[in-house]
Amino acid sequence: MANFGELVLLMGDIHIPHRATDIPEKFKRMLVPNKMQHVICTGNLGSQEQYETLRNLAPNVAVVAGDFEYFTPSSSQTPAQQQLFPETKVVQVGQFRIGVIHGHQVIPWGDHMSLAMMRRKLDVDILVSGHTHKNEVHEHEGFWHINPGSITGAHSSMTADVTPSFILLAIQGPKVVCYVYELIDGEVDVSKTEFTKGESMSESLVLI
Repeated sequence: MANFGELVLLMGDIHIPHRATDIPEKFKRMLVPNKMQHVICTGNLGSQEQYETLRNLAPNVAVVAGDFEYFTPSSSQTPAQQQLFPETKVVQVGQFRIGVIHGHQVIPWGDHMSLAMMRRKLDVDILVSGHTHKNEVHEHEGFWHINPGSITGAHSSMTADVTPSFILLAIQGPKVVCYVYELIDGEVDVSKTEFTKGESMSESLVLI
């Protein structure tokens, strides 16, 4: 069996039940518990149930707070105290430091110069962010900005036409293979990007 290294699932902007009813069935079949070592979520889960679903997928789960996050209601706590997840998170996977934010903190949203400022602040190799509901893998100044999009295809404040997507990273030594999964016209489309520390990335289309 091939050794893919450490597998990291990137997902976010779930918004169940407020903007979506469920994760697409074809995606759910692919998200097999304990096949991945890490789950990183950019926030906006929608409910405690969704958080428990993530915890069942992998032994290591990192979640940051979205701008439309659920809270644990308590009359004795302030809204800030009720917030379950941090604004930022840094995860070490192999040789890579991975920073995680929701993305609403970065103005303009999705702007790579602004994302680079956050990346430098967190001192990470890869910055994972969401909020735009549009997946992207972008090399900037020799580092990488990755947005897994919305796994449910929930509408955003920018558009109602959102393609459901998530990303899987296979990290082995200084190399990352990045698989982008999109649900297009009811079928799963996969594209692959590879990058290595100190080298430019290459892209290809994967047929499944």
